[in-house]
Amino acid sequence: MIKVAPSILSANFVNFERDIKMVEKSGADLLHVDVMDGQFVPNMSFGWTTLAAIRPITNLFLDVHLMVQNPERYIDQFAKAGADLIGVHVEATQHIHRALQMIRNAGVKAEVVINPGTPVSQIEPLLPFVDQVLVMTVNPGFGGQKFLPEMISKIQALTDLKKANDYDFEIEIDGGVNDKTVVDCYKAGATVAVAGSFVYGAENPAAAIESMHNATR
Repeated sequence: MIKVAPSILSANFVNFERDIKMVEKSGADLLHVDVMDGQFVPNMSFGWTTLAAIRPITNLFLDVHLMVQNPERYIDQFAKAGADLIGVHVEATQHIHRALQMIRNAGVKAEVVINPGTPVSQIEPLLPFVDQVLVMTVNPGFGGQKFLPEMISKIQALTDLKKANDYDFEIEIDGGVNDKTVVDCYKAGATVAVAGSFVYGAENPAAAIESMHNATR
């Protein structure tokens, strides 16, 4: 069964506490926090002060996705603010290995993220050092986009590398994920699914989360 990570990018910003507690009670496995700087992606969202405000109101694992240029500048702040995992894009820094080291040194789980146009081969040397790999299944920056099915082959490639080398990382997917698109991703080896509008846009978010769990049992 896949782990479901509702993205607070699709929550009601005026009612964060209500919406976070709601998905926690509805069976969410972790919480996904999208951080955008308006440079690496054409949108802006939350900073570490928002994360620090979220940390005391939930016991959910906080999965922080930095869609920012030169993420090394912000790793320590997000670690101190309460992140359990920090993800950085291989495309956003010239020093991806150092960025992953910084995350680990801060006592946080480390994730490398790849955009749709980035091949798995670009991150292959990093796989022994990460706790999670995030495969973007849309181009990052905005919620509500359509799932790109050609990304399933990347998930399979990561699964094959994981098995061949006895690696122990989670494979996360993010973008256009729902109870239908999640099925083939799960079959290919995805273990965590970010769901934004599918959960927060549903009349019954608990049923939406349950439908993703049920589709991957």
